[in-house]
Amino acid sequence: MNDYPALSMIIAGEAVAGGGRRTHAVVNPANGEVIGHLPLADPADLDRALDAAARGFLRWRTSTAAERAAVLEGAARLLLERQDMIARNAVLEQGKTLPEARLEVMMVVNLFRFYAGECQRIYGRALVRPAGQRSTVTHAPVGPVAAFAPWNFPIGNPGRKLGAPIAAGCSVILKSAEETPASALAVLQALLDAGLPGDVAQAVFGVPDEVSRHLLASPVIRKLSFTGSTVVGKHLARLATDNMLRTTMELGGHGPVLVFADADLDRVLDTVVAQKLRNAGQVCVSPTRFLVQDSVFERFATGFAKRAGAFRVGPGLDPDTQMGPMANPRRPEAMERLIGDATAAGARVLTGGHRVGNRGYFFAPTVLAEVPTGAVIMNEEPFGPVAIVNPMHDEAAMIAEANRLPYGLAAFAWTEDARRQRRLAAELEAGMIGLNTAMIAGADAPFGGVKWSGHGAEDGPEGLHACLVTRTVHEG
Repeated sequence: MNDYPALSMIIAGEAVAGGGRRTHAVVNPANGEVIGHLPLADPADLDRALDAAARGFLRWRTSTAAERAAVLEGAARLLLERQDMIARNAVLEQGKTLPEARLEVMMVVNLFRFYAGECQRIYGRALVRPAGQRSTVTHAPVGPVAAFAPWNFPIGNPGRKLGAPIAAGCSVILKSAEETPASALAVLQALLDAGLPGDVAQAVFGVPDEVSRHLLASPVIRKLSFTGSTVVGKHLARLATDNMLRTTMELGGHGPVLVFADADLDRVLDTVVAQKLRNAGQVCVSPTRFLVQDSVFERFATGFAKRAGAFRVGPGLDPDTQMGPMANPRRPEAMERLIGDATAAGARVLTGGHRVGNRGYFFAPTVLAEVPTGAVIMNEEPFGPVAIVNPMHDEAAMIAEANRLPYGLAAFAWTEDARRQRRLAAELEAGMIGLNTAMIAGADAPFGGVKWSGHGAEDGPEGLHACLVTRTVHEG
């Protein structure tokens, strides 16, 4: 018995399943076994969701700030009460460790509480005008949002996609990943149980390209919010142009980490190894390309390999596990392809580089050293438990390599030199920069990238304002 819940879509507040619909088999990545069957939307389901979103927007756009805040606060309380159940289901369908899944629930709790407060702070302003004239600037909800969330953070990503639009007064159609539906459904159900009207938020699943084309072609939808790969993000952005949709795009990264000789290497390693292997490296802001000043390179590389090689890999529900399986069979295959290409180009494997066991999608924590710039893994996001450690001569070369790729989501640097810290903050091309820390996210901080890593932001006041439009009213 896995106690995994029955699956459905949620449209207009009702569970939708059966009826001869196509289904998707949900698989436990720890053993490859099917744990559930998810109904997939047909065009009629998507039309029903669009109709509900249109009705829901008319209702929710006139809701008071206090009403929206009460729903978000109530949902946060329910998520806390249901934390163990939600986290366990996330482990079963996605693979991460139970402590990581529990923290992910808390991420959404904190985000909903933050947005409950932000509901009260959607301010406008009055402009200075001659007597007898009046001009005001106000903010209004953008309209129904089509939100697409990936599988790597099956609780947190749906929380981000739902929290800001609901706080702003929008309705939402959430299309979360078919691999991890129970987590997304649990977040939406908490909002509904806290009093969110059923028409305001829907959850649909289906063949991704079918769903995205259908929703984005509808005149009902006013905004697209997408988290995922750059390739898919570009495709959806092109679809969004036909109806001139507002967009928030949080796309791929290839996080550079600049490690200077003056850094406390033991402190750096104790921090970055755990961050690299969090969620088996399936994190868009994962530190990946370690650019290490050559005078401390061998010590750093050896220390990284020793710590990574000692990581305990196993099922996410096992209390001794430090890193769970990868989420689906595509990921170990990608690791083998990328590592094979890198070693063929001359890279050294310091630890790992292979699958673990003969069940599930486990892959050993891997450290590659001295990887040539032309290797595919130096240019393509690995999205797995693989760290690249390369020696670099000086600050200028490190910055140039960090900025070389078209991605600009997260960048990290470790140095005790305050002036260098300021230079790095100014010169690194990334939406989020961690200086002597790997913690770059918070409910009150904007989360987003530059260049091919997307545009716009989630979280923080910026995430809420991304769901609003600005209007100016002039009176004579």
